[in-house]
Amino acid sequence: MTTTATSKSEVAYEWIRSRITGHIFSPGYRLVLGSLADDLGMSVVPVREAIRRLEAEGLVTFERNVGARVTLVDESEYAHTMQALGVVEGSATALSAPFLDEAALDEAARINDRMARMLDHLDAHAFTELNRQFHSVLFEPCPNPHILDLVHRGWSRLSGIRDSTFASVPGRARHSVEEHTEILELIREEADPLEIELAARRHRWRTMDAFLDALHTRSAPTTGDLS
Repeated sequence: MTTTATSKSEVAYEWIRSRITGHIFSPGYRLVLGSLADDLGMSVVPVREAIRRLEAEGLVTFERNVGARVTLVDESEYAHTMQALGVVEGSATALSAPFLDEAALDEAARINDRMARMLDHLDAHAFTELNRQFHSVLFEPCPNPHILDLVHRGWSRLSGIRDSTFASVPGRARHSVEEHTEILELIREEADPLEIELAARRHRWRTMDAFLDALHTRSAPTTGDLS
């Protein structure tokens, strides 16, 4: 019985998480346990456990007298997460560099080429997934398991809002592809590890700056609003 309950909880977790990261359940969407359980054909117990896991990852927030909701884009939380991810992912990429052979670098280049071909007709969700794959190739060989764990945690915290980065700032996608090429060239040339680390860090922080600038632009009052 315990195994069955665990299995159902895992199914519920993956199902709900995929809908959050795919923006089927958008930021602010209310997660009603009974409705989710009906959709999944199970009791509310495993669904509740799945929601708790998603809350721990920062994808779900509990509000008093409201219940569980998909976490809204919080500017401070986003900035703090991106700043931290820039530091640890930059370090992980630099540490991984000596372990990246030609096959791995060619795979990263192929992924980046696919991203480049999408620029004229941007599919933010597909572009985001390719972006994740590209960076995964570069940081997964990191020999420091603690740094790698921090990178995974940072990506997990961002997964609920990453589509909105490229959707809100389409121009950032083109710059991102260009910066990917720069990072790959540094690794191929066996550049100083610090140079690789800083390039990867700047890449992450430029995405953060572009998203926050767009967020401020959308929220800024227009002349008509001031009348």
